[in-house]
Amino acid sequence: MPSRKFAEGEVVRGRWPGSSLYYEVEILSYDSKTQLYTVKYKDGTELELKESDIKPLNSFKQRKSGSTSSSPSRRRRSRSRSRSRSPGRAPKGSRRSASASHQADTKEKEPRREILQVKLTPLVLLKNEFANFDLPAFHRKVTASHSDMGALVGECLKDGKKPFGNSINIYNGEPEHMERNDISLKNKQERIILSPESSFMATQYSLRPRREEVKVKEIESKEQKLVTKGPAPLETFQATTPQRKDLEFGGAPGAVLIMLGLPACLFLLLLQCRQKNPSLLSFPPPLPTLDELWETRVCGIYLLWFFVQALFYLLPIGKVVEGTPLVDGRRLKYKLNGFYAFVLTSAVVGASLFWGIELCYVYTHFLQFALAATVFSVVLSVYLYAHSLKAPRDELSPASSGNVVYDFFIGRELNPRIGAFDLKYFCELRPGLIGWVVVNLVMLLAEMKVQERGAPSLAMVLVNSFQLLYVVDALWNEEALLTTMDIIHDGFGFMLAFGDLVWVPFTYSLQAFYLVSHPHDLSWPLASVIIALKLCGYVIFRCANSQKNAFRKNPTDPKLAHLKTIHTSTGKSLLVSGWWGFVRHPNYLGDLIMALAWSLPCGFNHLLPYFYVIYFTVLLVHREARDEHQCKKKYGLAWEKYCQRVPYRILPYVY
Repeated sequence: MPSRKFAEGEVVRGRWPGSSLYYEVEILSYDSKTQLYTVKYKDGTELELKESDIKPLNSFKQRKSGSTSSSPSRRRRSRSRSRSRSPGRAPKGSRRSASASHQADTKEKEPRREILQVKLTPLVLLKNEFANFDLPAFHRKVTASHSDMGALVGECLKDGKKPFGNSINIYNGEPEHMERNDISLKNKQERIILSPESSFMATQYSLRPRREEVKVKEIESKEQKLVTKGPAPLETFQATTPQRKDLEFGGAPGAVLIMLGLPACLFLLLLQCRQKNPSLLSFPPPLPTLDELWETRVCGIYLLWFFVQALFYLLPIGKVVEGTPLVDGRRLKYKLNGFYAFVLTSAVVGASLFWGIELCYVYTHFLQFALAATVFSVVLSVYLYAHSLKAPRDELSPASSGNVVYDFFIGRELNPRIGAFDLKYFCELRPGLIGWVVVNLVMLLAEMKVQERGAPSLAMVLVNSFQLLYVVDALWNEEALLTTMDIIHDGFGFMLAFGDLVWVPFTYSLQAFYLVSHPHDLSWPLASVIIALKLCGYVIFRCANSQKNAFRKNPTDPKLAHLKTIHTSTGKSLLVSGWWGFVRHPNYLGDLIMALAWSLPCGFNHLLPYFYVIYFTVLLVHREARDEHQCKKKYGLAWEKYCQRVPYRILPYVY
């Protein structure tokens, strides 16, 4: 039995039955008995196709064909009917010899047929023109040979009238784009978003030869002038491309629960950590008064911290690099000066200590700082969503859905910017990550003050050192952030705003916060084991990420010649040896080992210091599932081969 060529979830192009037209489809399943693929078209239609009727996406990117020149008989025949020239066909000036043309004709048993690539393009349609559209008749006739699809739509109108304006677009293998209505109307336009099941009703197909486009455009321009001059008001419908159906995090209900649950979880953790006995038996902790949660001065200090980091970001230092290509082919520019911002922040903190500024104020008002950061993240999320409403469609996040609640959570706009200031990129590493180190330093000073120590404990030193190394590594390798899912896939909404500005500095510092009130004496032999564990995790984490980043930058690097790869239909390759042949996500494995090393200095008296390890395990398992889904959809059968070669996801022989 022949092996299958395409995998479930892979996006390819399938031929519409009874025609030579290919449309973008998604592979749903494969029947090994009948050797048929069940595919789903963009309008929701599900059909079974043979493997010969399915082609990879990259086969339509560029077409190479011979010239239009042929034998004299063929040239005489071409006068009787119009021939369209494909996008890849050479200009008329490039002719091949008559003998070559004659040889090609004798090899072909059937007459050469014209292949026109078409595209479903959402158009601005007139409401009253399609009120009497006969959908069943359109389905019956769509597979027939029509030289003018506009005429086909006209036949399916019950009143027999042809739809207004024969807008045509010949598909050339490029990504779909929105056709916008350029007609300026004084009357208010009524816009609706068509569902995926009915979006094809508001779509016109183009089967016109290319040389007729000029005439059609002239007719359309005249019709548009008539419409603008016409006294009758028109209500138009703007169709948009279908939004994502497979919403993550449980969709809108899950997003609401997360947005309410994460702040509550954070404050319960901090309150529990302040108790003398932070065990589960004493849960829940007593709730604080309003005065213990809010202070205007604290809010002002937090805003000052945020804008000082923004000022460091705007300084003309650090190199400028380009990010990954966007949908429209553009590459945004990013300034890499996170490490310089960390050095400047360290200088400011050192000067504050020299001048006698009491940094323990942050410890005594830790809850107020957490609430101030939470309120700021919510306000920022509201601004980001309002800002995204003005953003063009090609600047929206691939994860956006059209649902207000879900988009507010996941982020509607992919790269929101104020001029050249990239808000998402700035928040990913600056205020939260650098703030995490400052909070740890404050907890070290608070431990010395509260426990009346002349020097910090060994456990506190290890926690500060381990996490400092992690932050410095992230800032030093700042460019690697540009290829992460947070930057290239997720929008900037509440999820990343709260995570970067609140969750990271106030939850990741939980071990240091715990040690202030719950000291733990750590022996040097045990400390040596913990240090070795930390270094082991760091080596796995850094080497795996460095190998991945080097391969992405230059796959032909001689230093990487020993690595084995699997070629994919996208033109890229997957590493199947080295660190990425060990498990599919070795960087996640290193992350988890380091997280465990951060918690071990706190001892085993309570479970609270190990909250980070538990949470981070859940986070990385969920992120790994998201990665798997995206990679399977992107790489198709090549990803399945990779999974067979590398069966374990994160932990060898376990998961």
